[in-house]
Amino acid sequence: QVQLVESGGGLVQAGGSLRLSCAASGRTFSSYAMGWFRQAPGKEREFVAYISRSGGGTLYADSVKGRFTISRDNAKNTVYLQMNSLKSEDTAVYYCAARSRDGSSVYSPLLITFYNYWGQGTQVTVSS
Repeated sequence: QVQLVESGGGLVQAGGSLRLSCAASGRTFSSYAMGWFRQAPGKEREFVAYISRSGGGTLYADSVKGRFTISRDNAKNTVYLQMNSLKSEDTAVYYCAARSRDGSSVYSPLLITFYNYWGQGTQVTVSS
């Protein structure tokens, strides 16, 4: 089992940058595929980015492609989300998620059900 703790959220002006971090407990972080999701008020939680266990594979939502970068440091048990050129529509609670090797049969990292562990979230507010 893994516990996930997000940090790095806050208030930023449009066009600015933030870097979110997600620290994972345990000694087997490298065995987890990781993702970031976000949920704006009144909206469903949506996929933002995914990174494979080794870090060699990444996926992004079209809405953030070219502006956000997901990365991981397996030695530090941490996954990051670098967010640049932020827009007001990026305002949301951002969640870190992990999928273990024995996770669900869902194949797509874009789906919530692909992941079996979630953090508590960190608020990102972009002012225009």
